Amino acid sequence: MKISSIYFLLIAIMISSTIINAQKKLSLQEAISAALTQNTSLKKNINNIDATSEAIKTAYGALIPTLGINGGFDWSHSNYSSKAVSNLTGIPNAQATSGESRTWSLSIGGDVTIFDGLSVYANIHSKENTLTSAKYDLEKQKQDIILQTVTLYTAIVSNKKLFDFQAEDLKYNQALLEKIKQMYDIKSVPIPDVFAQEATTANSELNYIQAENNYRKSIVSLLNFLAMDVTGNNTFVFENDDLKDTSDVPRDFNNLFATALSNRQDYQSEKYKVKITENQVTNAWGGVFPRLSGNYGLSTTAPVPGDLFSQRTYSLGLSLSIPIFSQFNTEYAIELAGVQLKNSNEDLTALERQVKTDVMNAFLDLETARKQLEVSKTALASSKESWDAKKESYTLGAATYLDQQLAYNNYLQAEYTSISKEYLYINSQFTLLSVIGALNK
Repeated sequence: MKISSIYFLLIAIMISSTIINAQKKLSLQEAISAALTQNTSLKKNINNIDATSEAIKTAYGALIPTLGINGGFDWSHSNYSSKAVSNLTGIPNAQATSGESRTWSLSIGGDVTIFDGLSVYANIHSKENTLTSAKYDLEKQKQDIILQTVTLYTAIVSNKKLFDFQAEDLKYNQALLEKIKQMYDIKSVPIPDVFAQEATTANSELNYIQAENNYRKSIVSLLNFLAMDVTGNNTFVFENDDLKDTSDVPRDFNNLFATALSNRQDYQSEKYKVKITENQVTNAWGGVFPRLSGNYGLSTTAPVPGDLFSQRTYSLGLSLSIPIFSQFNTEYAIELAGVQLKNSNEDLTALERQVKTDVMNAFLDLETARKQLEVSKTALASSKESWDAKKESYTLGAATYLDQQLAYNNYLQAEYTSISKEYLYINSQFTLLSVIGALNK
């Protein structure tokens, strides 16, 4: 065995041990909680929910009379020369005069909409439906974040298994190289076996380096998604409790599709968006009907503030506005709202087709992943037995180095496939739960 290879393996083991000892375990559930807490886009949408809730209050406010207070003060000063004509008699003033006046005023009043073609009520329903739709969109975003977290987390665990296996592969090849050299020294194997094993060991070392890189990069991807420090030390272990039980998930496609339509937040949100466009149609038709409003008020004026309420004026009135011709603006608004309603229904139909497609693909992927996992485990067990047999035969001289390496390469491929199919099956479970709207924290 080369001295450099021994040093490389020892340093790698020491570094790995140091890192593991300093690391803090981050479970899948903790990662999901962090994602739901730290995701920037989710935070923004939660803030938007608050603003949408306030919009409902303003919509109801249109039913409440307005109230305002206005106050004022006027002052004027006039000078009249002896040549000025009197304001009252028309006779010139005998001498120069001057005068001034002060007026204090205060008024309280407002107005109220009595009838506006039901536009106010349409606006209220529109704001309420907008809030409900936004809440469904928020829940759908949470499920998407959970699924993305699971995908990134399982990628780490899968890459860690591949990394550990590649470390074992490197140790095996280094040990085998040392053994073949010893066998060559006693002339039991030819020199090409030594060269071939040296090349195999070098390739194994390259694969080890690449596996380590993939593992560390997958950690960076998850920590970045969680808005955590990418230089932090964490360990990631997929526990059995993290597995989602899909035994209760309907196996019949029609039942799966019906479940998806009932649970999918994006589909429910789209139905409320259709209702919003219906409210917009009602609002547009409001421009056809007469508008009736009322006003009320109390006002007072006085030359000094202390006498303000010595003279009071009360007012109460109704105003009726009948639209006759609006330069075709009302007709355009009605037509535009109708088109938006048709488009919204088309979006709902398209989403229903997409939900059906998602459910079908997820169902097929899960069944395929399950079968592939079973086959890969069978292939792994068989290839392991074959390799053990060839390894023993090569040691006894009953098999060539090429025979042993072919069996070992088959075992390597089977191990890689088994690891990838294991986590593909796990992700397929989470994906199916997501597309039927049943993926919760």
